[in-house]
Amino acid sequence: MPTILGQNQYGKAENRVVKITRDGDTHHIKDLNVSVALSGDMDDVHYSGSNANVLPTDTTKNTVYAFAKEHGIESAEQFGIHLARHFVSSQEPIHTARIRIEEYSWERIETSGGNSRFIGADEVKHSFVRKGQETRTSQITYDGEKWEVISGLKELTVMNSTNSEFWGYVKDKYTTLKEAYDRVLATDVSARWRYNWTSDEARMPNWEKSYEQARKHMLEAFAETYSLSLQQTLYQMGSRIINSRSEIDEIRFSLPNNHHFLVDLEPFGLKNDTADGAVYFAADRPYGLIEATVLRDGVEPQIPVDMTNL
Repeated sequence: MPTILGQNQYGKAENRVVKITRDGDTHHIKDLNVSVALSGDMDDVHYSGSNANVLPTDTTKNTVYAFAKEHGIESAEQFGIHLARHFVSSQEPIHTARIRIEEYSWERIETSGGNSRFIGADEVKHSFVRKGQETRTSQITYDGEKWEVISGLKELTVMNSTNSEFWGYVKDKYTTLKEAYDRVLATDVSARWRYNWTSDEARMPNWEKSYEQARKHMLEAFAETYSLSLQQTLYQMGSRIINSRSEIDEIRFSLPNNHHFLVDLEPFGLKNDTADGAVYFAADRPYGLIEATVLRDGVEPQIPVDMTNL
């Protein structure tokens, strides 16, 4: 039976680029992991091995570093837009470029102040510590006419030590879980949101402000929701973002329920009640996995249900 070629793409993955911007003695860091995927008129290279339409992946790597110098990195999204536009507009065989970016955050180290015995300790503005919180993500896709920008974050660990319950659920002969009226609610947030900016003719969002505000609304909703289920909290987080940020139309969450089980201390003659401040066993697996998309009314979903490779 004859075979035909299906969807294909190629590029250079995980280009680690760190851009230092010097504003006098004050330095700023942008630390990115950039992956480039290109697709288009690539049949011949698969069928015959002809590289006539192939831009080497080494060239895409070099382009990432050159653009970091030539254009700077205002934001992950803006940098990805520069790259995608370049690959599609400069190479006729390339019809679509997809740029995926992870951004690693750094914060300035606070020095000990003017009374330090170390000379100039209060003037240090170039030392940073890597933040232990989330990784910011971006995916920019361009086909020469329309843009799709999906941003988000992963590995943002949050916890409510109270104001969470779980009861009234279905029970069958295999159910052993006790109902909880005061429990710990903890999760590692993985979220992707899609912008409604798709055309160069429309006003481009302020990517940095949008990310900061989306994250803020997400955390506020998590903290302020009295939760009867993690699903309820998820929906409140997504709704808060969409209702507060007009540039975002869709957001998808993947939230593992990081279970905290009360430890049985009765064999030692100890009560372990939540009202008195309890001791928990933090179980890393297995875990409940809650996933859902929250949409602006009238919008069709486009973010993949499986975000494993997004």
